[in-house]
Amino acid sequence: MAENKVEETASSPAADARAERKAAKLAKQIKAFAGAHGGAEGQLAYIGQMGTRIVLVGEDGAWGDLVAPNNAVAVSAAEKSGITLHESFDGDFAAKVRTGPYEWSRMAGIQVGGPSNA
Repeated sequence: MAENKVEETASSPAADARAERKAAKLAKQIKAFAGAHGGAEGQLAYIGQMGTRIVLVGEDGAWGDLVAPNNAVAVSAAEKSGITLHESFDGDFAAKVRTGPYEWSRMAGIQVGGPSNA
């Protein structure tokens, strides 16, 4: 016999509570990043079924990212953290990113003949 299963919709109270908790957790992580790097700005990028990527760039040029389950949670987390969001990752915003030897070696490692990533 088939088991009857009630699926929660995106508007159910349980789903809303989970989304709110996830947004609060992400906001806490964003605030920690901003605090460690003299402030931060961000940009949201849809990455398909995986959700929305929150790209963070600190005032010191450090960068990182987080993944939210959907765009609504990402927007909520950014609003709760108080960071400025950019529409795209270009111009002055992209120019703030500072890459170091690690990033350069990783980029070179994917090229034919570059150092291995192992």
